[in-house]
Amino acid sequence: MRHPSHRRGVLYYALLAAVRPISADTGWDPALVTGAFSAGLVVSGVAGITVGRILDGTGPRNLMIAGSLVGVLALVLVGLAPNLPWFAAAWLLAGTAQAAVLYQPAFTVISRWYGPARVRPLTILTLVAGFASTIFAPLTASVCNAVGWRGAFLVLAGLFGAVTVPLHARCLNRSWQHVSRGALLIEERALVRGIRRSPGFVGLQALMVLLCLGLYTVTLNIIPLLMEKGADYTAAALGLGLVGAGQVGGRLLFAAIPAKARITVVTGTATGALLLLALLPGSVPLLIGAGMLAGAVPWLPETLLQATIVADRWGATSLGTLQGSFAAPLTVVTALAPAAGPAIAAWLGSFNAMTAAMAAATGIALLIAAGSLLRSSHAR
Repeated sequence: MRHPSHRRGVLYYALLAAVRPISADTGWDPALVTGAFSAGLVVSGVAGITVGRILDGTGPRNLMIAGSLVGVLALVLVGLAPNLPWFAAAWLLAGTAQAAVLYQPAFTVISRWYGPARVRPLTILTLVAGFASTIFAPLTASVCNAVGWRGAFLVLAGLFGAVTVPLHARCLNRSWQHVSRGALLIEERALVRGIRRSPGFVGLQALMVLLCLGLYTVTLNIIPLLMEKGADYTAAALGLGLVGAGQVGGRLLFAAIPAKARITVVTGTATGALLLLALLPGSVPLLIGAGMLAGAVPWLPETLLQATIVADRWGATSLGTLQGSFAAPLTVVTALAPAAGPAIAAWLGSFNAMTAAMAAATGIALLIAAGSLLRSSHAR
């Protein structure tokens, strides 16, 4: 799974960095532009369940090549979009590509390849992908300034296809050698149903949904937040890019956190970072630093924590199906976050007030996580 950062950078961060020039050129409401992106993420979450089943049954190569080609087509349609409905339809198509080529299938492939030794390659994958926003948010802003947002998405489509399709064709298994084609065994299906309905599975999903709602709503709207506090567009785009640097630091420190305390530490850090963003005055360097701290957190539930906890707790049997089911509500929350930020900011009067409200949401997640840790300690 080489060079994952460009897949996430092109299919994810490019649109977030381009909302302002798209809206300025077309007159489309920024909330509707980010809403189209959010709708694509909802499609990604739903499609991810089917993608997981396909991965379990047939292997990754053909699926991920097809996903890459769909991604190229979607980006071309974005760049050519004559109106908002066309633009939104193109992002719905991009959502199917996201399901096939981003984190979830990569987690499944690596876990199947490496088995118990999966932690190190998963860490490498997420570290490299953590630079996606650092590279592609400023790059997209620069290309938009040079050739316009339409030209920028056509350039990104060409880059995406030229890099991703050959890598998937060369580096991925055509099929899993030890898995026969066809439906999963009845026993495996029953096992998967039992796991998905278990209190541990559902409870962990619920906690991370609340955590991710607060974090993604702020970090994915950090450009308007920073601009509201006095930063210009270029500095604000750099702030979004440096959120990725925070991701890298968070992932490097993740393994040092005791396993049973990880959820509590992550939610506590999240709450503190969002409070800093809400309370700090308009010093751009300080705000960007707080953004990097916030950026160290939200991708942990989506990446390393999720990638390890599903396989560690429930094994590699039908891992693609379990990963797809586990990730679906988190992806939906991520989908709602870009549009939820401006909506909440409009309701509360500012992006700063929105950030404070999201700090309260992660604070509730912190109380739940701490209570769970205390109950676990008393049970021993």
